[in-house]
Amino acid sequence: MQPLELPHGVDDPPSLLLWRLDDLIPLILMLVIGMLTDRLVMFLLLGLVLSRLYGRFRDSRPDGFALHWCYWHGLVPLRARSCPNPFSRVWRA
Repeated sequence: MQPLELPHGVDDPPSLLLWRLDDLIPLILMLVIGMLTDRLVMFLLLGLVLSRLYGRFRDSRPDGFALHWCYWHGLVPLRARSCPNPFSRVWRA
């Protein structure tokens, strides 16, 4: 039986080079918007600021908080049987 090599951190989030993928999403989004509007420098700076603010936000909250927040506000619809409707604020059995 061959030994299986596991990554250094099994539960680590996906990363690209040195950055976590969720840190790069605001930067890449602002890069695309900047290219489409011909205001690349302004939107790159805005992307850097948003990425930095999101990093601070993420570090001060528990893991998975952003996904739960998106679900609570209806941005991530789940169709599983065990997940209640996020817009229903009253639970009825």
